Amino acid sequence: MGGPVPQVLRHRASSVPSLRESGGEGRRSRRRSDHGLGDGVADSGEKLAYSYRTLGRGCFYYVDVTDALESEFRDLLRRHAQPDLSTPLDGVTICEMGDTAVLSASMSGTVFAAIAQGGKRLAVADRVYEYRAGQHLVAPVDLPVTGQAIDATPDRPTLGFGMALEPSAIAELLLAAGPGELPRADGRGQAGMVVGQTSRELLDAMVRLLRLLDRPQDRRVLAPAYKREILWRLMTGEHGHIVRQLGLADSSLSHVAHAAQWIRENYQQSFRVEDLARMVSTSVSAFHRNFQAVTSMSPIQFQKHVRLQAARLMLLNEPHDVTGVAHRVGYGSSSQFSREYRRQFGRPPSADAESFRRPGSRPLQVALP
Repeated sequence: MGGPVPQVLRHRASSVPSLRESGGEGRRSRRRSDHGLGDGVADSGEKLAYSYRTLGRGCFYYVDVTDALESEFRDLLRRHAQPDLSTPLDGVTICEMGDTAVLSASMSGTVFAAIAQGGKRLAVADRVYEYRAGQHLVAPVDLPVTGQAIDATPDRPTLGFGMALEPSAIAELLLAAGPGELPRADGRGQAGMVVGQTSRELLDAMVRLLRLLDRPQDRRVLAPAYKREILWRLMTGEHGHIVRQLGLADSSLSHVAHAAQWIRENYQQSFRVEDLARMVSTSVSAFHRNFQAVTSMSPIQFQKHVRLQAARLMLLNEPHDVTGVAHRVGYGSSSQFSREYRRQFGRPPSADAESFRRPGSRPLQVALP
């Protein structure tokens, strides 16, 4: 053969006895010529777990597909990460965080987030969620969260993938699914966030979507298909009952999401819980119970978190107008605003805003993906 075998082709070949270097078994599924580099899928019981590549005539090296996907996932995220998390793919974000000391407070968004390297810790009221490489988080309701990277260093930062969950797209898939193609609802309780293991099929769909960042000519046609596949994997996966509820207009989760959206859009206004319950056509007791179960806070507490996060963004541009900002977000007392702001973010409003304006300071970051 001549020359060393590339590392990726030697990966795990010797640790899989039934799929070792061979000139026999597997040749039937070879897709390319014996001459040069070829690849295919092995004719074995591990049909999707391993693929082979060929170097020269009759020489095969087997590669663990999942490990190869995980490596490519990390590489794509690392190469395309931007400070503002944005990508050319609509609704898709990429996060890179190497400082575990930085706490980020923001709204979560209605989002699916997966980790390729390192990990994330999120706090929603009194609940704490952690997810690491090989895991993902689903946030079916836009919640005020505080987050930080874990298991990360500047040389090996946390890398995360995020995709917005669109209720209309989920509803379309619910309508398209045939009888018996979706798991039955199991009656499990509501949750504002859930953490699960990322399957190989889900990882594969994410990698194919991210490859489009290097293939702009393919995005318009292929990106919608890959996003639908990701949604389908989530809907039929470990926590599919939660994702599917987003597509059902009359589900209790949709009721909470609708009320939470109204509070976010009208956070300056006072409201009565009775009015919110009437808006989503449910009883006050059921609404309050479901809202607390999903968000880990009451509607009034939810409004306070939204007001304080809106104020923090305003103060970045107006660090010396604490009283004016307090009134614009709905506070009648600037002293009460300052107390609650400090309790939420650890510093008085003006000092917090100035810390982000100093030369060399870190930009205000979002907690997800």
